[in-house]
Amino acid sequence: MTKKRIGIIGGSGLYKIEGIENKERVKIGTPFGDPSDELDIGELEGREVVFLPRHARGHRLLPSEINYRANIWAMKKLDVEWIISVSAVGSFKKEIKPLDIVLIDQFFDRTHGRKATFFGDGIAGHIMFAHPLCPVLRKVLFEAGQEACKERTIHWGGTYLNMEGPAFSTRGESLIYKSWGLDVIGMTNMTEAKLAREAEICFATMAMVTDYDCWMEGDADAVVNVDMIIQNLNKNVTAARNIIRKSILQIPEERNCECASALKHAVITRPDSATPESRDRLEIILSKYMK
Repeated sequence: MTKKRIGIIGGSGLYKIEGIENKERVKIGTPFGDPSDELDIGELEGREVVFLPRHARGHRLLPSEINYRANIWAMKKLDVEWIISVSAVGSFKKEIKPLDIVLIDQFFDRTHGRKATFFGDGIAGHIMFAHPLCPVLRKVLFEAGQEACKERTIHWGGTYLNMEGPAFSTRGESLIYKSWGLDVIGMTNMTEAKLAREAEICFATMAMVTDYDCWMEGDADAVVNVDMIIQNLNKNVTAARNIIRKSILQIPEERNCECASALKHAVITRPDSATPESRDRLEIILSKYMK
């Protein structure tokens, strides 16, 4: 099997992937602490995959408690070059309905205090992030989704507002976000995308719609409650698994996108000025740029 692995980060409701063969569960230590949980390594549709449940098995971690740096560092350590990230979201548009899927292409960040970079403490770097999702992987997921889930509407593109949580939006917030023209809202994915880009890993989000947030009134079917969200989460998990299995077959072996060389001009610190501690900490992502 190839060493160029495909990572899968499972969101709310997606804590395992059925059908992974020759599975090995490993515990990875990182310079940034422990990942959310142990990682499963195995084979799916003939490709090596690495699966990590974002919120831990049993869903123990709030979005603000997730050690995003450790999660992405662990993926990099395990030779992952592609990450499919599954995220439960609310919708700001009536045409983006519960149980729809959005292959987002942009983010808007409303989090605070999250550790969203590997840089600092001795090495300065600034990635380009105008286009935060891998276009190649997004296209693969879109085409696989159309084939694997013909009964679902799959939207090509959209902006994901990353809120802090864990509470859902107030109605005032929801109406403001809707007025900005945003498409969906979630609590996790922008931080992952930033770190994946710094690690030169291709990253794409499958935003699985569970509800209309709380901006819509007067429609009994649109009223948000936890029971409805959980029911839609469970329905979305099956669709996500089907798309992942289909997309695995289409992900290229070789990468020609900009994600693969995102750090080529990003590191500002001269190699001879970086502290030994910082070089050791970031060796896994900077080894080809800092000799």
